[in-house]
Amino acid sequence: MMNNIAEQLALAYQQLHKFSESRPASWPQPRLIAVSKTKPVADIVAAYAAGQRQFGENYPQELASKAAELTHLGELEWHFIGPLQSNKTKLVAETASWVHSIDREKIARRLSEQRPPQLPPLKVLLQINISAETSKAGITPAEMLSLAAAVASLPGLQLCGLMAIPEAQGKNLEQDFAAMQQLSQQLQQLYPQAIELSMGMSDDWPLALRYGATMIRLGTAIFGARNYDKHE
Repeated sequence: MMNNIAEQLALAYQQLHKFSESRPASWPQPRLIAVSKTKPVADIVAAYAAGQRQFGENYPQELASKAAELTHLGELEWHFIGPLQSNKTKLVAETASWVHSIDREKIARRLSEQRPPQLPPLKVLLQINISAETSKAGITPAEMLSLAAAVASLPGLQLCGLMAIPEAQGKNLEQDFAAMQQLSQQLQQLYPQAIELSMGMSDDWPLALRYGATMIRLGTAIFGARNYDKHE
């Protein structure tokens, strides 16, 4: 399996470079986040050995546990990409470099207050529920600027952009990606540093790249199918 992870990573990066060649030169180079949620530490070590440094986790306790076990690995960047409850913010504030899923001012304030002072500000993205799915977290596009203003005022956070999880294989997928690109451009008019656009997963990331994604989140494509039985 470990060799397979290295092979899958190499293939993903080969495809990423290929699809990135058609993007405008002024766009940021996209980054691959290896989504390691529910996967064992050994899989992360295998990906790290193959050169991967940015990993995504969905569960605060799993993130904290893995980070504690892997402190000996240098240059690791942990991205928290799941929904976050207020009673779990401390684990994320103390561990993550990035949080992709900010959708409430209360959560943002807690993360800012609980960010250890010796660490740089936590880089955060606002999650937009671009497909308006009732089962998904995220704010509406109309709420973006008010939440952005609140987040930008917090000393422990750095507003870096937007994130979305469009409806999987929905008929409006391309439309949703295009809408996210427009929202990103709107946000950057007020916050020029907020250039990140986290969208695109194992089934739809090439299309996301066409619409300006700067971070793609690949899990199954790197680590294989998941088992969710033992997670909160």
